Amino acid sequence: MKTFFNIEDLGDLRTALSEAQEVKQNRFGYQQLGKNKTLLMIFFNNSLRTRLSTQKAAMNLGMNVIVLDVNAGAWKLETERGVIMDGDKSEHLLEAIPVMSSYCDIIGIRSFAGLTDRNFDYAETIVNQFVQYSGKPVFAMETATVHPLQAFADLITIKEHKPIARPKVVLTWTPHCRALPQAVPNSFAQWMNRADVDFVVTHPEGYELDPRFVGNARVEYDQHKAFEGAHFIYAKNWSNPGVTNPAEYGKITCQDMNWTVDAEHMAWTDNGYFMHCLPVRRGLIVTDDVIEGAHSLVIPEAANREISAEVVIKRMLEAL
Repeated sequence: MKTFFNIEDLGDLRTALSEAQEVKQNRFGYQQLGKNKTLLMIFFNNSLRTRLSTQKAAMNLGMNVIVLDVNAGAWKLETERGVIMDGDKSEHLLEAIPVMSSYCDIIGIRSFAGLTDRNFDYAETIVNQFVQYSGKPVFAMETATVHPLQAFADLITIKEHKPIARPKVVLTWTPHCRALPQAVPNSFAQWMNRADVDFVVTHPEGYELDPRFVGNARVEYDQHKAFEGAHFIYAKNWSNPGVTNPAEYGKITCQDMNWTVDAEHMAWTDNGYFMHCLPVRRGLIVTDDVIEGAHSLVIPEAANREISAEVVIKRMLEAL
């Protein structure tokens, strides 16, 4: 496996889930794969779970790990081509990439959407430059449009807790005070479409996700109807994807607090579990009683980030 951005990169999903279970039972069983190998983790944005879980996964595999926070302790990097670099950016990414790749065997990239230029974001301009110019395997630790390590961990968690063979899984939009990217809901939708689940997406009108990710998922604009009979509620805010109106891309066009997941919402479900990728804004996304309740999976979900990362890095090491 040379790249990991979308579910197609992982191959057969059942095989991947079985491998995740095997890795979880024996996290240190493949250390020979990473001996004398180095993972470079590059962060253009803040991180807690992704940084810790991915670094732990690489260490489980016996790797050396270098972490570079581009915004602290490194030159500011220019990402646009054809610009006159007379501002505060001292180095171009096109020189930085081959330099960074000379110090490692695998690269993980975290780079959020700017939410101002939809074409730039959805072209994945930054991460594709790493794929093109590094000459090394590259995987996403969240990009402008996808967060596959999170979606993989989400699916592992659903598999571990599902009460029936084919559970109903609902992705619900929730309000937020800041404009957030669509990466997590995009990947979650993409992965659930391939999983053996009854998948429903619910959000206000105008917040439709890009068709390449939402696929043939059932979209229900009535949140109550969507929640009925659900076994898993995955709450996540996203800013306007600009699908129906490109001028609204990256903007907050709805702040309806009726979409906040509270005990009443969860009562509509079939004793459903609550999920969220974290970090979460309490009182906006979810109420305290729900996220602290017995059916909250946010901590097991976060713990499984180590497992999803280890499977991906393991496969990349096997392909070196």
